[in-house]
Amino acid sequence: MAKITKINHVAVVVSDVDAALTFWQDALGIRLHHVEDVPSQKSAVAFLPVGESEVELVKPTSEDSGVAKFLAERGGGMHHLCFEVDDIEGMLQELKEKGVRLIDEQPKVLPGRKMAFIHPKSTGGVLVELYETIKG
Repeated sequence: MAKITKINHVAVVVSDVDAALTFWQDALGIRLHHVEDVPSQKSAVAFLPVGESEVELVKPTSEDSGVAKFLAERGGGMHHLCFEVDDIEGMLQELKEKGVRLIDEQPKVLPGRKMAFIHPKSTGGVLVELYETIKG
């Protein structure tokens, strides 16, 4: 049986990473680790480690991305919660068997990780990401 091992990150949509860092870094003291372009998600992500988890500030890099749509409709704010799992394929299969609506029925494979999203209609309104680190 697949299991959740930890909260990997909380993603927050922002229109301006530097402006957002005024709060996260300057007010709260959470230090920026790095900023990464993520072409597959049409976004740029600022990574702020907090213990074994992270806060990710996500800025859209294209007007036709899901993040840009979220920002236009709702403004900035919490976008999704990401759980790290030990077996993403097993977790997706278990969720399907339980009737949970998935955005991704198969995980996307990116460098160093596999990821998939659960539809907010099955979670009470929260977009949930599942994430498995690929050992290698």
